[in-house]
Amino acid sequence: MFDDIYSSARSAALELCEKARLTAGQIVVVGCSTSEIAGYSVGTNSSPEFGGAVFGAVYGILYERGIFLAAQCCEHLNRALVTERAAAASYEIVNAVPVPGAGGAFAASAYAGFRDPVVVGSISADAGLDIGGTLIGMHLKRVAVPLRLDTAFIGKAHVTAARTRPALTGGSRAQYDESLL
Repeated sequence: MFDDIYSSARSAALELCEKARLTAGQIVVVGCSTSEIAGYSVGTNSSPEFGGAVFGAVYGILYERGIFLAAQCCEHLNRALVTERAAAASYEIVNAVPVPGAGGAFAASAYAGFRDPVVVGSISADAGLDIGGTLIGMHLKRVAVPLRLDTAFIGKAHVTAARTRPALTGGSRAQYDESLL
């Protein structure tokens, strides 16, 4: 089961990188309910093993591309995010250490797995993965564009993905840079 979860999470991260055209230095927010992966309701059956499998898969893909991961905590930590200190330069650091019962198993795995972890209250990410209906939208830049991934589930949790783009400014005569759309 863990191999399937790892493999699905890796596939979703690879697809996101490709379809969102992510580049080094960008930030990807990931919210992950390990309870939903196991087939339970959010927050009812946290699994450190599943959190570690998803973290290992996603972080590995992003790290090798120079893309920062921001792991969203659960509502018990007000959906704060765990990220590397280097990604947090322009965000307010808050004092919390996520654990499976308060913060979530995925965020706890990120805190343990990052080289220099910090927790921030909010972030403006360039793309995101929502695994199990964790509501990552508040942490995406202003104009989010849904992405359909071939990897629609990790375990029993539905996967939703998004990328962001700059807002289109102007009227009917405006012209736009197609590479930013």
